[in-house]
Amino acid sequence: MTIETLIGYLGLLGGLVLLIRLALSGVNIILAALLSAALVILTNGLPIAAGLGEYFSFGPLGAFTFAGKFFLLFAAGAMFGRVMGESHAASSIAMALVRKLGAQRVLWIAVMAASLLTYGGVVVFVVIFAMYPLGLKLLEQADVPKRLFCAALALGSGTYTLTALPGTPSIHNVIASVALGTDLFAGAWLGLLGGLIMFGLGMWYLERQRLLAARHGEGFTPGPMDHSLNSDPGEEHYPSWPLALLPPLVVLGTILLPRLVTLALGDDAANHALLAFANSQPVVWPSLALMGGTLLCVLLFRELRGKALHTVGQGTQDSIMPLINTAAVIGFGGVVTHTEGFQQFVQLMLDAPLPPLLSMFTSISMISAITGSASGGLQIFMSTMADGYLAAGIAPGTLHRLATMAAGGFDSLPHCGAVVAMLTITGLSHRQAYKDVGVVTVVIPVIATLFCMGAAGLWA
Repeated sequence: MTIETLIGYLGLLGGLVLLIRLALSGVNIILAALLSAALVILTNGLPIAAGLGEYFSFGPLGAFTFAGKFFLLFAAGAMFGRVMGESHAASSIAMALVRKLGAQRVLWIAVMAASLLTYGGVVVFVVIFAMYPLGLKLLEQADVPKRLFCAALALGSGTYTLTALPGTPSIHNVIASVALGTDLFAGAWLGLLGGLIMFGLGMWYLERQRLLAARHGEGFTPGPMDHSLNSDPGEEHYPSWPLALLPPLVVLGTILLPRLVTLALGDDAANHALLAFANSQPVVWPSLALMGGTLLCVLLFRELRGKALHTVGQGTQDSIMPLINTAAVIGFGGVVTHTEGFQQFVQLMLDAPLPPLLSMFTSISMISAITGSASGGLQIFMSTMADGYLAAGIAPGTLHRLATMAAGGFDSLPHCGAVVAMLTITGLSHRQAYKDVGVVTVVIPVIATLFCMGAAGLWA
C-alpha cells in the first residue's frame, strides 16, 4: 500500500468521523458537510473545482441535485404543516385521539400512523411534515419529550416499512427488485421476521424511555418554531375534529389513490393518463396532494382567512433550512463515492475471505454508512457487488431482502439526510435527540438483520 493510498483511506475515515463529530457537537450541518467534504477531497487527491463544484454540488448524489429534485416536496409539506398548525386543525385531531385512546399512547399512535403511511407509499419526508403538527399537541397533552416523538417517527417511517416488510413500495425495495429481477415480495418470510423484531424491540425501547422520562420529571418542551402551541387559543376555539381531519384525509387519499386504482385495475390503469402521470411522479404527485390539502385548509378554516398568503408564505420559508441541511449531507456522500479508496473498498469486500452473507452485510453496511443513505448505498451495492454475491451462492430472493434490510442500518448515522431533515423540522439538535433515533434506526435494525441472516443460514 502506497503512502498516497493510506492517506486517502485515512481521509475517508477522517471525513466521516469529522462530520459525525461536528453534527453531534451542534455545529451547523452545512458547514460540517463542507469541511468534511473538503477533507476527503484534499486527502484523496480529487480536483478541488470538480470536487466542490460537481461531485458535492451537481453530481448524481450532489447537494443541489437532491435539492432540485425534492424542493417542491419540502415546500409543499411545510406549507401544509404550517396551515394545519395555524388553523389548530392538528390540535383538534390530536385532542380527539387523546380522548379516544389516551394520551399515554402517543408513541404508539405516532409509530402506527407513520408505518401505515410509508407502507402505503408515502415518502418519508412527507410523513414527517404531515405528522409533526399533529404530534405536537399529542406530546403536549401526554407530556412526553419531543425527542421520543422523533424516535417514534423514525421507527414507523424509516425502518421495517422501508426495508423489511414484503411488498413495500419503497425505493429501497424497488432498487433491489430491478437489480436482481425479483418481485417486491422476495424473501417474504425473512422480511416478516425482521419487521417483527424491529417493531417489537423498537416499541419496547420507546415505552421504556417514556416511563423513565416520566420518572425523572422530563416532559414536553415546545421549541421556538412550534407556532401552533405558542398561539393556542384553547380547545373551545378549535375546529371540529371531523372537519379538521378532512384535509389530511384528502392529502393521503390523493397520494394513495393511483396506487390503489392500479392494484385494482392492473394493466388497464396504464391507459389512464392521470394515473400514469401519478404513478411516474413519486415527488410531484404527493407535492400536488399537499398543495391541495393546503388550499382546502384555507377554504375550511376561518382562522386562515385574511392571512392565507402570509401563512402559506411562512410555510414555504419553513422548508428552506430542512432542505438545504439535508442536501449538504447528501453532497458529502457524492464526494465520497468518487474517491479511489471507496472503489478499492468495494473490490476488497468482494475478495474478502468471509462467509458470503457476512461479507454482504459488511459491504452494504459500510457503503450506506459512508454515503449516509440507504437507497444510495443499496444502489451502489447492486450495481457493483450484487453479481459477485449471487455467484457466491446467495439466492436472489435472500440477497434482495437481506441486502435491503442491511442498507437500512448504518445509513442512519448522524449524517444521514433524513435524520438531519427530521431534527431540523422538529427543532431539535443531534445532542438532544439522536441517541433515541440511533437506537431505533441503527442498533435495532442491525440486530434484526443479523438475526435474519442467522435464520437464513440455518434454513439453507
